[in-house]
Amino acid sequence: MSTENQNERQRFQELEEALRKSERLAVAGQFSAAIMHEINNPLETISNLAYLAKAEADNAAKVREYLTQLESELANVIRIAKQTLGFFGPAEALRAVNLVDVAESALLVHGRRLSAKQVNLVKRLVDQATVKIHPGEMLQVLSNLIANAVDALPEKGTLAIRLRKSKNEVHLMIVDDGHGIPPPLIDKVFEPFFTTKKEQGTGLGLALSKAIVERHKGKIRTRSSVSKGRSGTAFRISLPLHEAA
Repeated sequence: MSTENQNERQRFQELEEALRKSERLAVAGQFSAAIMHEINNPLETISNLAYLAKAEADNAAKVREYLTQLESELANVIRIAKQTLGFFGPAEALRAVNLVDVAESALLVHGRRLSAKQVNLVKRLVDQATVKIHPGEMLQVLSNLIANAVDALPEKGTLAIRLRKSKNEVHLMIVDDGHGIPPPLIDKVFEPFFTTKKEQGTGLGLALSKAIVERHKGKIRTRSSVSKGRSGTAFRISLPLHEAA
C-alpha cells in the first residue's frame, strides 16, 4: 500500500472515530434527558412523603408507613442512577451486559417520540442475554435504529423489538411497518453518507452502527418491503453470547 493510500485510510479512520464519538455524545445527552424525566416522578413522591411524615410527626405508625414508601422510591432513584452510570462511565470498557437492559434503555431514549406518534410497541424479549460489549456504543446503535424506525412509521404504526438466543449468539430485531426502503436502495443503506432523509439525515448513522457491531464481532443485516399493505423494514443484530465465550 502506498504512503498516500495509507494517509488517506488513516484520515478516514480518524474521521470515523470523531463521528462515532460525536454521535455517542448525542445519544448520551438524549439518554440523560430521558433518565431525568424518569427520576423526576419518584423525587416528587419522596418530597411529598417527607412533607406528610413531618405533618404526622406525632403519629408514629403513619411516619413509619411514609418512611417505608420513601425508602422504596429512593431505591428506585438509586437504581436508575446506577443504570445511567453503567452505560456512560468515565472510562468505558468491554464488559458483560444484559442486552435486554440496553434495548429497554434505547426505548426509554425515544419514549416521548413513541408516545407522540401513538406507536404500538411490541416487545418480545428474553429475560437474560449476556453479551460482552461497550454499553454506551451499543446503546448508540440501538437508539439509531429505533430513531430510524420511528421516522419511517405512520401515526399509530407498529414497532416490534424481538430478542432471542441461539446456541452461541443473541439476535435482536427491530421491525417497523413504515414506508420501507425501495429495492434499488437497500444495498446502500450501510454506505457512509447515503441517506433517504434528504436534508434531515447525515447518512452516517447506519454506517457507524455497522462499524460498531462489527467491532464487537457481530453482524447487522436488513430487509425491507415497499409493497402496499406489507411495507416495512427489519434490522437484525447478531452478537456472540458471553456465556458461549
